[in-house]
Amino acid sequence: MAEKRDYYEVLGVAKDATADQIKSAYRKLAMKYHPDRNPDNPEAKEKFTEVSEAYEVLSNPEKRQKYDQFGHQGVNFGPGGFDFRRDFSHFEDVDLNEILSSFLGGMGGGFSSFFGGRQRQQRPDPNAPQRGDDMTFRLEIDFDEALFGSERTIDLTLPAQCDECHGSGMAQGAKRNKCPTCNGNGFVIGNGGWLQVRQTCPHCHGEGSIIDKPCRKCRGTGQTTKPQTISLRIPKGVDTGSRLRLQGKGGGGIRGGENGDLYVLISVRDSDIFVRDGLNLGVEIPVSPILAALGGSVDVPTPDGTATLKLPPGTPDGKTFRLRGKGVTSIRGDMTGDLDARIYIEVPVELNKKQRTAAEALAKALGEANFPEQARLKNKTQIFLSHKEKLSKVK
Repeated sequence: MAEKRDYYEVLGVAKDATADQIKSAYRKLAMKYHPDRNPDNPEAKEKFTEVSEAYEVLSNPEKRQKYDQFGHQGVNFGPGGFDFRRDFSHFEDVDLNEILSSFLGGMGGGFSSFFGGRQRQQRPDPNAPQRGDDMTFRLEIDFDEALFGSERTIDLTLPAQCDECHGSGMAQGAKRNKCPTCNGNGFVIGNGGWLQVRQTCPHCHGEGSIIDKPCRKCRGTGQTTKPQTISLRIPKGVDTGSRLRLQGKGGGGIRGGENGDLYVLISVRDSDIFVRDGLNLGVEIPVSPILAALGGSVDVPTPDGTATLKLPPGTPDGKTFRLRGKGVTSIRGDMTGDLDARIYIEVPVELNKKQRTAAEALAKALGEANFPEQARLKNKTQIFLSHKEKLSKVK
């Protein structure tokens, strides 16, 4: 079984793509690969299923968060994998009937008939409560905050329900009239030869009606912007790419609708000490040549404090020691990574006369047996050069 491709790659969008960009990419691919447009192409059907599965995940903030954090294992479509009738929940969100009709040329049918009778919902009531938009805020934090958690306050400006018209978008005494452009349908149909495309009405924006006297404060949108200060608790263990959801802290609803959610996208600054790889940490420990040769104790920084590492005599440069359970604790708190301490030999500098004399005496006292790697390289070099000499005599 082939490995699933990355959902962002499938739709051809960046990992920080907006909801509109994801929707637009899906529309184009769904029209291109739909089975009714490619009846004799099984590969197109597979592509259509693949892009639909990707959209089902990336268009849903909660599923997208799980996917960003855990990959394909974070989203489970149950036995048999992705199934349209069971798993695809965005018929109305992207108006798939519109996509199908656009290349059927108005011949009837649509996604509702294709998938077994599911009917597209009626156009939403323009006077009904409307949920606010989900918003995304990018926050850069220090490495220490990611390791131990912290509390922050965020100052930002968000959409809020207009307090003058209470989200209706209408001035006092105003009313709604049928849209003359779409005759109240909420959409218009453009004819491009054999291809008929149904599009949202540009005049009423799909509502089917227009306001004869818009609210002056919000200009008919039902929303204004409002500065807000939001408290945020950053759990320990977050990493770059982690998304924190603040329920009800996003864009304000309209006409009494609930607020959207605020998603905080975390970016972690590099540490001056550690290198992070998932839940594991790495750190480089400088030691003197004498300590590496004789062995001894060296201090190793860890998230829990300083640990003591005992080096055996003759510890070579680049030797790595693993300290179990001294890495990063996961967000859920159910596991902790390890810390790898890599030894590197620090050559002493700025020797005074006495130190230089002692170093020279040590150098004279040491022989080839004290440097096996040098001897090994010397031996390999001699073998190499002897081969060269033999080959040069071959005519």
